Amino acid sequence: MTRPVAVAITGGIGAGKSEALKAFARHGAATVSSDEIVHHLLRRAQVRDEVVARLGNGIVAPDGEIDRGALATVVFNDREALAWLEALLHPLVAAEYLQWRDQLAELPDAPGVSVTEVPLLYETGGDARFDKVVVITAPKKLRRARSTVVADDRESRLIDDREKVARADYSFTNTGSLEELDAFVESVMRDLAPS
Repeated sequence: MTRPVAVAITGGIGAGKSEALKAFARHGAATVSSDEIVHHLLRRAQVRDEVVARLGNGIVAPDGEIDRGALATVVFNDREALAWLEALLHPLVAAEYLQWRDQLAELPDAPGVSVTEVPLLYETGGDARFDKVVVITAPKKLRRARSTVVADDRESRLIDDREKVARADYSFTNTGSLEELDAFVESVMRDLAPS
């Protein structure tokens, strides 16, 4: 059983991590985002109930699921609540990711590369779970223009891009076209899974 090369994509809000993840998928990698895993976890009854018990019914949507927008508003205005939520979710996200990666390795036609988008990779020490790290960066003004999220408070918690780039195996400054990003991803895939 050969485990796929485990790659993490990280970078600031609006840098282009999600577009890079899509490009990796187009070039044959198995992909998942931490946000997808969190979304899945928040639908799990035990996790949902624990979050609602701690943060209140104001985060529950009419369908009974957690309203992620309401949840974000609560935790990004309350550092203690955010720290509690991250302490709850980060180990669960890591466990889900590792299980996904193990399941990929068991496939008869296992992919050569698995890629996970992890916004707080270095901040949580998550880089230890990956073989390679790709950092996507962009100037702050461009990232703000691309993002619908107000990033000021969130950004203050992130490691500086220069340090991320220094620690990463691959980095890309995403100031051009999607085609340029795609070409970068294609070159990384060639390097990771030479045919």
